[in-house]
Amino acid sequence: MLSWAVTFLIIAIIAGVLGFGGIAGTSAGIAQVLFFVFLVLFVLSLVRGAIRR
Repeated sequence: MLSWAVTFLIIAIIAGVLGFGGIAGTSAGIAQVLFFVFLVLFVLSLVRGAIRR
């Protein structure tokens, strides 16, 4: 999931440089959502692993 977030971030940067503001904004928003979902899942897996031990 983190790789998808990085991919959308790169798409947003390239689109921003080329002047496609709408696509850049949308891609940046998707990257942000994916990154936060990744963080939540990562923290949940850390907590779950700590409880198991």
